[in-house]
Amino acid sequence: TMPEEERRKRIDELLHLVQLEAKRDERIKNLSGGMKRRLEIARGLMTRPKVLFLDEPTIGLDPQTRMRMWEYIKGVNNEGTIIFLTTHYMDEADQLSNRIAIIDYGRIVAEGRPYELKNALGQDLIYLETADNARARAVLEGTPNVGAIHEKGGGLLVMVTDDGTRVLPHMLDALRTENVAVTGINMKKPSMDDVFIHYTGRELRDERAENAATAVNRAGRH
Repeated sequence: TMPEEERRKRIDELLHLVQLEAKRDERIKNLSGGMKRRLEIARGLMTRPKVLFLDEPTIGLDPQTRMRMWEYIKGVNNEGTIIFLTTHYMDEADQLSNRIAIIDYGRIVAEGRPYELKNALGQDLIYLETADNARARAVLEGTPNVGAIHEKGGGLLVMVTDDGTRVLPHMLDALRTENVAVTGINMKKPSMDDVFIHYTGRELRDERAENAATAVNRAGRH
């Protein structure tokens, strides 16, 4: 049991941390969703735990509150608390975690540091919109330096094993030879969303999706 004086001091520290000092006498039911989320974290930190479990701490929050929550979580981790975080937001997992496990139907399908998972997909990702995705896919699967191909947003997400600026011309030549019209092109570096699609075969659309990424923050390791 925490002594009364220490308990009051700790409450003051945590209300300051989550910027709820002005609401200390407010009933919880009157707090906004973002304030309740911040209060939940403060409550979890009351006893200075060595390990903290957070289940989707930013779901339903506006972007500004979500970013502020990220800073709280980073600060807690930097102070030495190990954090296990479940989230459906892949950018959140990328920003907050030094290790990520992607769970698909109750099974871990990928695990590693964010940069390792992204680098494993290849040099670049090329998104193509074509007049016939099925034919385009068949053509591209035989093109040098083309890796995995996934359907995404009505087009094809192509992972390449070399610099995309060198591979793309060969891809377009191959499609042109087979009379497959290309209506849109976009090239980028892999993101955690792309990692999720690669290992599960589908997009994680929102917080109601069946599967989540479990992010593990290990204190003092970056």
